[in-house]
Amino acid sequence: MARPARVRKRSVTRLAAVALLALGALVLAPAAWADRAQEDALAARYAPVVRIVSHTPCATGKPYLPIDVNLLFGKPTVALRGPWGGGDLVKIGPTAQDLSDELFEYHLDYPGNALEPGCVYAEWERRLVGSREPAMYAHVATDPERPGKLALQYWFFYIFNQWNNLHEGDWEMIQLNFDASTAAEALQRSPVEVGFSQHEGAERAAWTDAKLERVDGTHPVVHPAAGSHANFFGESLYLGSAADEGVGCDDTRAPTFDIRPIVHTIPTDPAAARAAYPWIAYQGHWGELQPAFFNGPTGPNLKEQWTAPIRWSEIWRDRTYTVPGGTAYGRDATDFFCKAVGRGSTALVRLVDKPLEFGLVLVGILLLLVILIVRAKWTPTAPLRVAHRRAWGQILTASGRMYVGRIRLFVGIGLVVIPISVLITLLQALVLGATSILGVQTGGEGSGLLALLVLAIGTALTLLGLGLVQAACTRALVEIDQGRTISPLGAYRLVYDSVAPLCAALLLASVIVSLLASSIVLIPFAVWLAGRWSLIAPAVEVEELPWTVAIRRSGRLVRRRWLKVASLIVAGGALVIVGGPLIGALLILATNAPFWLVNVIAGVIYAVTMPFVGLTTAYVYFDARTRGELDAESRVVALPAEIELYPAR
Repeated sequence: MARPARVRKRSVTRLAAVALLALGALVLAPAAWADRAQEDALAARYAPVVRIVSHTPCATGKPYLPIDVNLLFGKPTVALRGPWGGGDLVKIGPTAQDLSDELFEYHLDYPGNALEPGCVYAEWERRLVGSREPAMYAHVATDPERPGKLALQYWFFYIFNQWNNLHEGDWEMIQLNFDASTAAEALQRSPVEVGFSQHEGAERAAWTDAKLERVDGTHPVVHPAAGSHANFFGESLYLGSAADEGVGCDDTRAPTFDIRPIVHTIPTDPAAARAAYPWIAYQGHWGELQPAFFNGPTGPNLKEQWTAPIRWSEIWRDRTYTVPGGTAYGRDATDFFCKAVGRGSTALVRLVDKPLEFGLVLVGILLLLVILIVRAKWTPTAPLRVAHRRAWGQILTASGRMYVGRIRLFVGIGLVVIPISVLITLLQALVLGATSILGVQTGGEGSGLLALLVLAIGTALTLLGLGLVQAACTRALVEIDQGRTISPLGAYRLVYDSVAPLCAALLLASVIVSLLASSIVLIPFAVWLAGRWSLIAPAVEVEELPWTVAIRRSGRLVRRRWLKVASLIVAGGALVIVGGPLIGALLILATNAPFWLVNVIAGVIYAVTMPFVGLTTAYVYFDARTRGELDAESRVVALPAEIELYPAR
């Protein structure tokens, strides 16, 4: 039967449409392939050199490296889970095509628990990757709101993020901006600027900026921080921050090694990109479901810089703060800050992972502290009449009252720590060239034997400084108790004859304790000896003992009261050691002061409060002597009153 004319006409129309589409494809195909070739050439020309920190998450193995995400697909160790929580398993071993269906708020799930990573992820990466080379993904993007500009991006995927915010999967990137509209134009000129992603936002550098290292003129060197993979321009310790990750320190310091990941170019055209890399359409998370910022991250396609790269680059920072590696004053405020943040992050992980157990332990610790504070005897303080027995709390309050009441004297005594610390720092800088002066970082390295020698000299000078402060505080306390006037310089004049035996005794004690502490098995014995020998300085100064006798004398005084002596020295020392760095850490959070200045302030605080430890040691010494030398019948049951309640008649 002949078809109606209307049907024949419709068929002809369809055939014509198909023919036109085919003809258009034939005409446009060469142009599309040309664009792809230009993008590939641009990506290859500026492919970065990635300088990896050799630090590993485990004792053995390699650090995390950027990998080809296709290694994840079709593997029985990877699961795809839905957005409903619980055991909402969708598929074991999902493919890249499975992820092309967008799947909003779905999660990929790898073996292991992000909140208790151990070595699971490092070992899994080793098995997953095998001998395959590291990889990265290039993407050429334009911004409709910023015509005449072009961005070349390189995206890196890591198996695990081991920073403040532990989570499976981690996408990081760098971006080069060009004054060009197409890849072909960009190939004719140099980039204008570069941005390295760092937690929230990025840091910029002009293409000719001295802080940007380039290999062969076109390949920027990027330094991913150990664990966090935030990208930096050099090897240092940086302060990183983000609203959803908190504040912490990013470490890109040596030892390092360079890699040149294989470049996979994701086409600019969305349809072509989806055809070549189906997973680029995925709208879920590249890691397991966890609370808050422990959740797996979303992919590049959901980031602002993917669709508006030039607008995003306008908020890049001009600099990143470097944390000084050392300072001439005591402990670093910044080092304390980095460690405190790390401990706080660990505590937060425990809280999220095991809230009940964490809460019970925290409540137990707080109750114990409250009980100790309430039960401790704090009054009367009686800072004078030093040769008296004192309770645990009375020793601390007496030390505090003496220090505050004669603050000029004891601040002056503490200032001796500063020139000694500067001397140690200058020695290290001159011999090793590997420290910082006044918080200003220098570089260099020395031989192992030379470094050991300088370390030994530095340790001896540090101990001498601490011993001199303790001896001067003890002598000043005795002079004040006898009603005589004393100055900081006068206190040091009186202890001049004790310098040799004091330094010898402290050096021998420190060597023995350090050697014992180097073995895990012998650490308890080292701690015990450190407590027994904590009264060496006042024993040398007050009793004028030779150094060998002073060591034995300290042991006899501490005997049967080790816990009291050790806990008081630790308590007094903690107030001083933590005080300066804590104030420095608060300055970091509350001000824009440069880190070297923060360290100087913290170091000065450390120095001028050191005499509090000296006073605590002196009161502990006199308490121990009084308890050991008084007969039972002559022991007083209470300290004398510090004020007269009734006027004399």
